[in-house]
Amino acid sequence: MKELFSKDMLQTHIVQHLSQGLRGPKCRVELWEIVKAILYKLKTGVQWSYLPVNYLISSGEVKYGAVFHHFRKWIKDGSWRNVWLRLTAKYKQMLDLSTVQLDGTHSPAKRGGTAVAYQGRKKCKTTNILLLTDRNGLPVACGKPVAGNHNDLYQIETQLKEMFSQLKEMEVPIKGLFLNADSGFDAESIKKALDKEEIIINAPPNRRNTRFLDSDQLLDEEMYKERFVIERTNAWMDSFRTLLVRQDTTVESWWAWHFIAFTSWMIKHRLQKL
Repeated sequence: MKELFSKDMLQTHIVQHLSQGLRGPKCRVELWEIVKAILYKLKTGVQWSYLPVNYLISSGEVKYGAVFHHFRKWIKDGSWRNVWLRLTAKYKQMLDLSTVQLDGTHSPAKRGGTAVAYQGRKKCKTTNILLLTDRNGLPVACGKPVAGNHNDLYQIETQLKEMFSQLKEMEVPIKGLFLNADSGFDAESIKKALDKEEIIINAPPNRRNTRFLDSDQLLDEEMYKERFVIERTNAWMDSFRTLLVRQDTTVESWWAWHFIAFTSWMIKHRLQKL
């Protein structure tokens, strides 16, 4: 497998933002190699026990458990979320926020776990997660995973609060944003939440809504055409086998994989071109 990132790229953009122990024996393995192994797992979807650690890590004999240990440790202390937020905050000038796109995506959950339930459209148990991208489809925030039997509007106020919190931590201004969303987001609950932040939603009226015929909601069709980029982003996320089908039983691990994927996207499509 061709290496996606060099040692310097991993050291500069990821490792320096990960927590590192101040006490106890020093890790015998270079942390950038641990990160490389985790990115390999993200891309290939290989089971932890089949991770080719001897190929990925040159610093002596290491078992896959060591890589998994670091992965879980960085989940528990919030390092993966922190890496994503700090990296995006540092290079936020690369974001095009003339419009942002909102959509949800369902992933089959083969092993069950938390935030998992049967979804009729997929005909299997799934987990749903909301994603916010910029005009070019670059992820800028995501909500917490919820069980797949809920639609995209489930706990929408809480989900938006989490995404807005991420943007504020990046010091990205959200006042006055134009947000594209499909007709499934045509609801009073999301409009009230967006109004509090002075964000303007651009979504077609929901024909299944009882007030559809009386709706005077305006739709900027030219702006709405830009929404297609989030569908492209969802397709890109499926290229990571670990995200294509959820095997993680804990919701914390599943959420963390998304932040790792977003970090990978930023480095590959933006920072490698600098």
